[in-house]
Amino acid sequence: MARILGYIATSLDGYIATADDNLDWLFKYDSMDLGEHDYRTFIKRIRTIVMGRGTYDFIANEPSPWAYGEQRVFVVTSRPIDEPKGPLKVRGDVDTLIAELRALDDGDVWMVGGGQLQMAFLERNALDEIEIYVIPEMLGDGPRLFPTTGFSASPTLISAQTLDQGCVRLHYRF
Repeated sequence: MARILGYIATSLDGYIATADDNLDWLFKYDSMDLGEHDYRTFIKRIRTIVMGRGTYDFIANEPSPWAYGEQRVFVVTSRPIDEPKGPLKVRGDVDTLIAELRALDDGDVWMVGGGQLQMAFLERNALDEIEIYVIPEMLGDGPRLFPTTGFSASPTLISAQTLDQGCVRLHYRF
């Protein structure tokens, strides 16, 4: 059974982007030394990518090439994607997708992007672990790491580490 993982950065005040969906605040930390937790190491163990439509549209509008050629990609949306940037499968029903992901046995699943889809998985007890990288920036507004839905949980802390440039890595199991 595949593990479903989160790997996401947040500002110190709990936002994942600015109010206008800009990530420049995060990109200035690209040179940060994450050691064994570096994205390039993380992505090697990922076989399946899951993202919401907002994240897909953000990635599709970037001039860079499709980054997920070696992974199976699912986009959760109710709207068709007429000209996909890369190979992907569209799913409209989260519950059906979770059952499909749980049946996989060829590697881990990564929830890419925003908190809305991660929250939908959390509410269904379908996010197994999450790595949160807290960046020492205060954004003041924007999309929240975890949107307010009334959901509550008490995850188990696996580890906490101080990283380069004042960043902190928190790793939790649900």
